[in-house]
Amino acid sequence: MCEEPNAFGIDKIASAYDFSETIARLSAAIQSKGATIFAQIDHQAQAQQYQLQLTPMQLLIFGHPKIGTALMNSAASTGLDLPLKALVQQDCHAQVWVYLNQPDYLQLRHGFDDELLSPLRGLHTLLSHSIQ
Repeated sequence: MCEEPNAFGIDKIASAYDFSETIARLSAAIQSKGATIFAQIDHQAQAQQYQLQLTPMQLLIFGHPKIGTALMNSAASTGLDLPLKALVQQDCHAQVWVYLNQPDYLQLRHGFDDELLSPLRGLHTLLSHSIQ
């Protein structure tokens, strides 16, 4: 499946780089802000273990206690969406995409305080710019 509908609350950003370089650039951007990459899940490799086909797809799971703790203190349910995630996928046309939750969507979903949007927006912008 190469074409997919837009998902509510998710930004789908075209990367100017190949799959590996996109992962590397996102990882560097995340770490440049003192955030930790907790896990990197290779969905394609998992599918291949069961002889299933999947385009290259990896999930970066990351966070920063300073941002996450403030969010969860404001709205405990935010912990359902933390740590933050970036999904990197190469489609059937070899275009690499990065999927990120929209900061405003997270606020709408969890109702956390307005001042907590700024760090999320800043991180979202940093990640977007790192692949363009």
